[in-house]
Amino acid sequence: MTKRLIKFVAFRGPFILILLVGCAATLLASDVPRKPKVRAITAFISIDRSTYAGQIQDTLAMLRKAKSAFEKGGYEVQTIRITTQPFPQYTRGITKAEALEFFKKLDDLSKKESFLANVGPAMLNDQDDSAVDLLADILVTTDINTSLVIAADDGIHWNAIRAAAKTIKYVEDHSANGARNFDFAAAAFVPPYTPFFPASNHNGHGHQFSVGLEAGAFVADVFTGSHGDPRMARELLSRKLAENARSLEAIALQVEKDSGWSYMGLDATPAPGPDSSIGAAIQQFTGTKFGFSGTLTAAAIITDAVRSIPVKRVGYSGLMLPPLEDPVLAQGWSERNYNIDSLVAYSAVCGAGLDTIPLPGDVSQQQLERIIGDVASLALKWHKPLAARLIPAPRKKAGERTDFNFGIPGFPNVILQPLL
Repeated sequence: MTKRLIKFVAFRGPFILILLVGCAATLLASDVPRKPKVRAITAFISIDRSTYAGQIQDTLAMLRKAKSAFEKGGYEVQTIRITTQPFPQYTRGITKAEALEFFKKLDDLSKKESFLANVGPAMLNDQDDSAVDLLADILVTTDINTSLVIAADDGIHWNAIRAAAKTIKYVEDHSANGARNFDFAAAAFVPPYTPFFPASNHNGHGHQFSVGLEAGAFVADVFTGSHGDPRMARELLSRKLAENARSLEAIALQVEKDSGWSYMGLDATPAPGPDSSIGAAIQQFTGTKFGFSGTLTAAAIITDAVRSIPVKRVGYSGLMLPPLEDPVLAQGWSERNYNIDSLVAYSAVCGAGLDTIPLPGDVSQQQLERIIGDVASLALKWHKPLAARLIPAPRKKAGERTDFNFGIPGFPNVILQPLL
């Protein structure tokens, strides 16, 4: 070291020490996982057609206060949502035209007030299909979410499976690029008060809320510290999720106390987003591409950690693997690193089934029935919540790229796979 440099270090010693300490702090901070985001605060209400507008406003007052409380607690909140009781219960006795006019007004209100709306399932049992045609028209004329129940404790609902497949084909043919199928799910064993759409539902008096997470980036950060060790990955993810779950629950319970709305629980399923890829998180753990060997192990580890959190849980409490909501999963789909059968296999150890699956436009109703039937059969076998959200691309064939436009920035398009 030269004399000039020695003098500089001696003179600037305190400054360099501060700089080194600052660098060390930055390095330590990088080891701390980014906080999960709150994907949804979802309220559950039982509406009356004549008074629904006031009910919605009262619900929004609670949701906005809840959003503010979570943000003050350091958690970004992406959406506030409202789920009603099953819509056939409040459209009985009116014409189809009157019902559609009601849902158009509800849709307009949701856009004006910046919330997402879900009107519950059209079929709770396998005998009553009277609202299926109305369901299809709700989907093609509004941005409202809804569903059908395809399996429950009474077994597989084969009539509902056929109705779901028929609905998907109708929506494909009657909405721009088939994009409105994004708002529809065929749901099996999805419990009440699930915060995630489209399968969110309840059949009670309402006045409850629950919380769902977006946490792909959070899981990736945690897995970075596990160095590919399965036991370490599970332990780290469980511990870090528990820390955030306790904080989130404390906020939610304060909201419950302040508002009088009942808190039903946390769905810590680490839903992905355009900048929060669960596919990237899994690849961080496996050291290889999503869909290659080790993917199922990673899915099981994440689900096990999610279900270990010591707070009130609700919903899927598993893992979502949606190709059309995750850039890494989208790329893997285009490269054919995995397929529908892969996702069904992963669903055996996680959830939430087949979520935002892009399909060629020439998929037949019978093929859709078989795909949905596989999801229902797996859900019945393990009595676990699964759903099928299938999105055929009109006029597109296998090998061609989709051109979906869901109105959500950052959502990817993919090259379609052939159906087996």
